[in-house]
Amino acid sequence: MPTLFPSQHLTNRVVKLERGMSYVYPIQGLNPSNENSALVHYIQQAAFHQLRTVEQLGYITYLTRRNDYGIHGVQFVIQSTVKDPGYIDLRVEAFLKLFENEIYEMTDEEFKSNVKALIDMKLEKHKNLWEESGFYWHEIVIGTFKFDRKECEVAALEELTKQEFIDFFNEYIRIGAPQKRTLSIRVYGSLHSLEYMSDRSEEAKPNKVQIDDIFSFRRSQPLYSSFKGCAGRTKL
Repeated sequence: MPTLFPSQHLTNRVVKLERGMSYVYPIQGLNPSNENSALVHYIQQAAFHQLRTVEQLGYITYLTRRNDYGIHGVQFVIQSTVKDPGYIDLRVEAFLKLFENEIYEMTDEEFKSNVKALIDMKLEKHKNLWEESGFYWHEIVIGTFKFDRKECEVAALEELTKQEFIDFFNEYIRIGAPQKRTLSIRVYGSLHSLEYMSDRSEEAKPNKVQIDDIFSFRRSQPLYSSFKGCAGRTKL
């Protein structure tokens, strides 16, 4: 059996999106009887309170941090029968604007309190063996082997200043951030068929790309380098 070169080994790679660009992929749900519409906006409590409790956009609403093989991002997931994904997308942007104002108005004491709460959460011990093994296996699978990740993150948080936090938000998260890369996957349920047709026929806008064929799009985009070169090799 011939031996493969390291470059021929399959590895997980993440598609690289262009800086300052917003990508939208509108599709109809596979189940025609499903009335739900979902938005995955690829960017806890504040988001849930505003989008779920105040605006009542959907009964499933959460914000989470993603780590796809070393590529980090923020993700909104909202499922709704009330509003269509295009409208939900606009409200997510409005939430980011609201959150931006809250950051600027945050006092030093509030910032320190939030940082301490996050540190306390990270220092919590694993609840069971399943959770602990999952942490270590995740580091192994993505090839980072950062087994002291929690300790390193806590050390970084202890040195973090409010201005550094604001600078990061302005650079990567806020509306119009120069380093921001956004992917919105809009799944339209049966109640929002008209909105789906309108979304598909929307005119092109600067810094916004509508994806028609997700497979062709993936093949056309550059990829991030991988932590894992091949079996037995790791790139750090």
